[in-house]
Amino acid sequence: MLTLAPSRPLRGTIAVPGDKSISHRAVMFGALADGVTEITGFLSGADCLSTVSCFRRLGVSVDFDGPSSRVIVHGRGLRGLTPDPEYIKDGAVRLDTGNSGTTTRILCGILAPQHFDTVLGGDDSVNSRPMKRVMTPLAGMGASITSLSGNGCAPLLIRGAGESGLHAFSYRSPVASAQVKSAILCAGLYADGPVSVTEPSLSRDHTERMLRAFGADVRSSILPGGEGALAEIRPCSRLTGRPVRVPGDISSAAYYIAAASIVPDSEVLLTGVGINPTRAGMLEAARAMGADIEIVRMYDDAEPAADLLVRHAPLHGTVIEGAMIPTLIDELPVLAVMAACAEGRTVIRDAAELKVKETDRIRTVTENLLAMGADVTPTDDGMIIEGKADLQGALIHTCGDHRIAMSFAVASLVADGQTVLDDHACASVSYPSFYKDLAGLAK
Repeated sequence: MLTLAPSRPLRGTIAVPGDKSISHRAVMFGALADGVTEITGFLSGADCLSTVSCFRRLGVSVDFDGPSSRVIVHGRGLRGLTPDPEYIKDGAVRLDTGNSGTTTRILCGILAPQHFDTVLGGDDSVNSRPMKRVMTPLAGMGASITSLSGNGCAPLLIRGAGESGLHAFSYRSPVASAQVKSAILCAGLYADGPVSVTEPSLSRDHTERMLRAFGADVRSSILPGGEGALAEIRPCSRLTGRPVRVPGDISSAAYYIAAASIVPDSEVLLTGVGINPTRAGMLEAARAMGADIEIVRMYDDAEPAADLLVRHAPLHGTVIEGAMIPTLIDELPVLAVMAACAEGRTVIRDAAELKVKETDRIRTVTENLLAMGADVTPTDDGMIIEGKADLQGALIHTCGDHRIAMSFAVASLVADGQTVLDDHACASVSYPSFYKDLAGLAK
């Protein structure tokens, strides 16, 4: 347990850890490339280390350069993955994805075309998350993926298609999901013709950007009239290793944006934060609530980044919905905390995806805000928050969810009395030094 108390004004400069989504993909595509990929700014959180562990079991050498967040991936090529015999049981290599849904879902697309079989699973949380959303489109390409529990969840038995290969395919996804899209595009590297994914709205596009940088033929566009988004990939004979600079994770920056906004007299400079438009909905939503966020410097790279200066400001309610949701789905718990401190009503809708994250985040956010005295009503696809509550310290049940733990650590900064997180260590999944860094700004 961790006990937290109200905070002094937050002041200072901080560089948040590297983007989790981009760190995952840099290791994955570096492993599939020919040559060496040097990654700077890599996030050494538990989820990304699960990705590294999986590829090491597949014969990929991954070296860490001490505390510099520099990682060297020695690629094996698209057809060069070779399972370590130590992890083969009953003819299939066992891969443990820990708590990482990203690793689990994208690996489905990478493993389905290989020349070996895999049993893919993680911890109890990962093994309870829905995988049919990936299994179904990959089966349409000719992949063989079976839920060993028979419930559409991991652990999954993936029979490598090998030389028989996967086929050209066009898939219309019912949800905007970067993990689903990424799994299909990765499988499309090995298909016998073009593979495309149409989404109801544009999900984060890190996979498309990075695959292009590694040499794949990937195209993406917004459909006429804004009726969804299309991503298409053509078969690829090789990827080429290259340097990758990982920007700061905007999901991690979101906690400081919220904290500086709600704690009086705060002023925090966040350096090198990724502001990819498919991820930067947090900035749009926070500004719609009245947050004072200034871009003081831009960095021009494959993944755009910026220095952000955030000052305390009076907040007001807003509506968060529609196409904005995929661009801030992971930031909704901390946005809900901001809404509880804002004047007026905030409505979050079209966010049913929250139910299938590490926890049912509609339930966990609602229950913990209620415990702190906020006025919040859950709905089927979000919540309604009547703001300007005088938050009270409470026992917070994180349910092992890193984003719940960090969001309510932010809430504790303005709560009356002590707040206790029943499991604070889960933050290490994405931000191992979070509590230390947060406390450092309040000195």
